[in-house]
Amino acid sequence: MMQPDLASHSFRAFQGSISADALAMPVHWYYDRAALRRDYGLVDHFIAPKYPHPGSILWRSTYQPPNEKGDILREQAEYWGKPGIHYHQFLSAGENTLNFRLARELHRHVTERGSYDPDAWLQLYIDRMLEPGWHRDTYVEEYHRAFFTRYAQGKTPRKCGISDEHIGGLATVPALIAALDGTPPAEIRSTVKLHVGLTHSHPNVLRAADTLTRLILALTDGTPLREAIRREAGDWISGNKADSWIDQPDDHVIGSRFSPACYIAEAMPAALYLAWKYHDDFSAGITANAMCGGDNCHRGAVTGALLGAACGIPDHLLVK
Repeated sequence: MMQPDLASHSFRAFQGSISADALAMPVHWYYDRAALRRDYGLVDHFIAPKYPHPGSILWRSTYQPPNEKGDILREQAEYWGKPGIHYHQFLSAGENTLNFRLARELHRHVTERGSYDPDAWLQLYIDRMLEPGWHRDTYVEEYHRAFFTRYAQGKTPRKCGISDEHIGGLATVPALIAALDGTPPAEIRSTVKLHVGLTHSHPNVLRAADTLTRLILALTDGTPLREAIRREAGDWISGNKADSWIDQPDDHVIGSRFSPACYIAEAMPAALYLAWKYHDDFSAGITANAMCGGDNCHRGAVTGALLGAACGIPDHLLVK
């Protein structure tokens, strides 16, 4: 059985990703940054979500499971279709959203097994998502709904994923890398690709997952963060351009230059930009990510992981 090295760069990357998610959770999917600041002020510490969420789209979201094998909303179903509902309304300050709770489950599962088995993970994923009360999130992403619709229709778990192009597909990557610490890099990369492809087979998400993997591995080898980004992520963002934008407000760079939304083509370079700018300050970097709104929880899989690996995480931002 593998035991995690709590001081390793990869474990710090995992910790950084879940901290960034928990910090951003109350202001997740705020696209009106003035409303974000009005409702929460500076999000530099863990805060519980408030009611209402002025930008919530749950009022126009629907999900009807074909049968009980697809019933992943359960007690949360009554809140769908209603205005003002916060996506994470029942979470406490410092608690992780659904995708990062799955990341923590994946890390525990692989660490206890001593290896990654895709079929064992898929069964655990199914069991947890169908377990009443296992998570308290009101919103579940499109890829979960699509997976369980297919599963309820009788498809085998390996055939239930979709070509989802959202950055949420990276939420479990730092956890898996940490659980595989000490495994040869080529094997880690191939395992990450296999794992992400189970739910997010979109080529750009798979490419982003491999980029994040290479970046964390480079940091583990002692490469400085900005050098790692130049070397491993040049197809996503230019270091020279990032340098030229540093004096601009974060919500201009992630707002005008890159969308704050969830689509990987914009979200990945946005997350990398924040890691570049705040390369030596974990707290400032994940605070900036939260304050930029949009899909800040899932950008945190990248920004938080890279800054966590590079800088470590202060005690007040460690998720328990």
